[in-house]
Amino acid sequence: MQTEYISSFDIVVGVLWRFWPVWVALFLVMGASFAYKKKLGLYGQLFDSGVGIAGVAICLFWLFTAIFASTISPFDPLAQVSVMKDTLPGAIEPASKLVYYFGGDKLARDVFSRMVFGSQIVLIIAPAATGFALMVGITLGLPAGYYGGKIDTVLSFLANLVLAFPVILLFYLLVTPGIMDTPIPYAMAGLFFLFPIIFFCVLFWTRYKNRPDRLYILLGVTLVVGGWIYAGLVFDKDPLHIVHIDPNQLNIFVAVVFASSPGVFRIVRGLTMDIKTRDYVAAAQTRGESPWYIMLWEILPNARGPLIVDACLRIGYTTILLGTLGYFGLGLAPESPDWGTAIKDASRLLRSFIHPALPPTIALMSFVLGLNLLADSLREQSMKD
Repeated sequence: MQTEYISSFDIVVGVLWRFWPVWVALFLVMGASFAYKKKLGLYGQLFDSGVGIAGVAICLFWLFTAIFASTISPFDPLAQVSVMKDTLPGAIEPASKLVYYFGGDKLARDVFSRMVFGSQIVLIIAPAATGFALMVGITLGLPAGYYGGKIDTVLSFLANLVLAFPVILLFYLLVTPGIMDTPIPYAMAGLFFLFPIIFFCVLFWTRYKNRPDRLYILLGVTLVVGGWIYAGLVFDKDPLHIVHIDPNQLNIFVAVVFASSPGVFRIVRGLTMDIKTRDYVAAAQTRGESPWYIMLWEILPNARGPLIVDACLRIGYTTILLGTLGYFGLGLAPESPDWGTAIKDASRLLRSFIHPALPPTIALMSFVLGLNLLADSLREQSMKD
């Protein structure tokens, strides 16, 4: 059977139409952001520059793409239609009459649908892993910079020990399939996932220890929600079956947190050593505030600018890293629609078919570009502050 195709113009129009939920969401969010930017703090200040607007728009585009992936994609990313193998962009699937807008890959899967669903994997793992790395780095970096002495010596030695190890080799060791047969990933996950719970418990305790009515509510919510997420991520025992992570994704998640935490630790430690000499910290010490109150409520808020910039850059680095691991066939399952795996599969046939490699490559590049633009704008705003 001869495959039918649509024109290039129809491909462009069709792709733009498939993203209609994204355009609607972008219009609403960006419009509201412009209207109320003076009331939105640091986020609102991003709309004072073209770089900030471009960064926010690109990041929101991929965020909404991940949210509405099932609506945007015309096909299941794992579905195979034999007659569509290696078809060119614009091919019409005979049975459903739906279009393979970006063509088919070597396994007859829709490249467009796989690119769209690949955004979900990237936007789940990269920001979440970066968030946990921030929690670990902040929780350890604050006391190291504030107390100094033996605490700083021990924690800095451990951080430098991890940083001295080649990153690619470290990830290769942590995400190889055989590592899942050992308790190492689950033990590391159990340790790292405790840090957010500890952080928020200490945060609320130092702030509301003299207001038990509010303190007990906040601590209860933290322990219940934190314990629920902890049980689902580490032990896969979520009673509601909502929180779940595949073993391969857990492997990558733990590896990213382990490799990124020392870098965050060093940044927080350096900022703390600088900020603790300021007058408002001395004033808090004179009032008799506890060290952890000073660290969490005096030093940390004044270090937020560099940390936010670093977080944006780290999400970009993690996205590239996920693509690199996928390209080498490590971590995620071989049939995963993540962008790195898609690029790897397409790269083997580049001399014959280039179209399956372009969409995931451009998607990866554009998302990292958006994060870098966002980080540049945030850096400018933090320097003004």
